[in-house]
Amino acid sequence: MKQPVINIKIAGLGGQGVIRASDILAEAAFRAGADVKKSELHGMSQRGGSVSSDVRFGDKVLSPMIPGGETDYLLVLSPDQVENNLPALKPGGVLIRPETVAESALRNKKSLNVALLGALSACLPIPEEVWLETIRQSFPEALYADNEQAFRLGREQGAKQYAH
Repeated sequence: MKQPVINIKIAGLGGQGVIRASDILAEAAFRAGADVKKSELHGMSQRGGSVSSDVRFGDKVLSPMIPGGETDYLLVLSPDQVENNLPALKPGGVLIRPETVAESALRNKKSLNVALLGALSACLPIPEEVWLETIRQSFPEALYADNEQAFRLGREQGAKQYAH
């Protein structure tokens, strides 16, 4: 079965885990057998400035950059980054907002990026076990349980709100 290219932009502020989230997404897609390309725009990430990362995967991906207005899924980690990233979203694309997962439900507030990846995961053709193994290998063992909890909570919310 031919898999079309799926375009995902992750956006937020420096220190929120945008790059870590895009690394996990790209690795999970690769482990699921897709061709994957990724690009990052760090901006003033050291000072809390805008950070974004494009991840594209499918049978054959030619470029790491998502063409303007062609983002299938826009995952935003900071409420103040939603408006300036909306033009990237294609008509009918899915916006995953930071409030999709209540930070108060997370054991570790720094796991919001993984929780929102969980919400996104409900929409993608990547098996849950691939996600969990990728997350396990992306964090020290001491942080895995909190990130697993965040991912599962996000996946549950994503299945309710975004999955078709």
